[in-house]
Amino acid sequence: MTATRENTDRTFVEELKAAVTTRAALLVVGVLLLQLAFILSYVGSFHRPKPDHVSIAVVAPKQASEQVVSKLGKLPGDPLDPRAVSSEAEAVRKIKHRDVDAALIVDPRGSTDRLLVAGGAGSSLAQAVEQVVTRAEKADQRSVRTEDIVPAAADDSRGLSSFYLVIGWCVGGYLCAAVLAISAGARPANGSRAAIRLGALALYSIAAGLGGTIIVGPALGALPGSVLGLWGLGTLVVFAVGATTLACQGLAGIVGIGLAILIIVVLGNPSAGGAYPYPLLPDFWQAIGPALPPGAGTWTARSIAYFQGNAITGPLLVLAAWAVAGTVITLVLAMRRKGAVARHAHPTEPAPTR
Repeated sequence: MTATRENTDRTFVEELKAAVTTRAALLVVGVLLLQLAFILSYVGSFHRPKPDHVSIAVVAPKQASEQVVSKLGKLPGDPLDPRAVSSEAEAVRKIKHRDVDAALIVDPRGSTDRLLVAGGAGSSLAQAVEQVVTRAEKADQRSVRTEDIVPAAADDSRGLSSFYLVIGWCVGGYLCAAVLAISAGARPANGSRAAIRLGALALYSIAAGLGGTIIVGPALGALPGSVLGLWGLGTLVVFAVGATTLACQGLAGIVGIGLAILIIVVLGNPSAGGAYPYPLLPDFWQAIGPALPPGAGTWTARSIAYFQGNAITGPLLVLAAWAVAGTVITLVLAMRRKGAVARHAHPTEPAPTR
């Protein structure tokens, strides 16, 4: 009876090893770590948003300007980063060129000042600045009237349509690359196949960019701005994310899909400045957001929609860098793989001895 129990136990262990291989177990552990990183990243970035060095222009009489700037710059927690400008026109220009996030126009003849904000850059940021400035003004027995000079569209709730549009494009980019990998092997066998995959991804990116633009623009009216501009942006975002995913797969095989999700979803989405623009995020997410595709895409989409395409050179260069790097890495790894397979199939014969 004991022997029978031992045989049964041994059979179960063997079945367990057959059902859950070492590779599968490692992949499950990797999924668990990715899940925990997802929770940490999203909760860590969103659980306590607060303004941090929000750039604000100050327009005040020369004798009072330095005092106002100094006071706003010394508020507890450093929520504002004030700088004096010479006129209201200059302050408006800086907001519309995305050089500053808001402007305080001091009325020397009365007790009510004006706060200029840009709701198109994210309503949560405009509201946070309004709260900080209102408290500071109240301490001086003054009041403030808020004016939104770059408001979000009526159907763009809280200015989030650009963020959701870019996230949709990012999802399409890494899913397309993942499908190409799953259907024909994570690592392309040679450079030609890698080039074909990149070509298929490029065609998909053009279609995805146009489709997303039509949905948020003509179809739903959720986002204004240039249709061609948003289409071009969408094409670049999808291709950059897809090429990055192909490169990750070339480096790590099927595990590369998880690596791409780590970069784009776990790190990129919460730091994109969507729900909470950069000045409301903790330092780590502020630092990485502009360098990742979701952040660069969201900033550019908002600029195209509400700021006449201002301040987009840097973000477009970031997206282009991801696209080029992903393309080059994918092609180089595929060609190296072809060379390694050829050497393995036809090893060099030793030279004959004399």
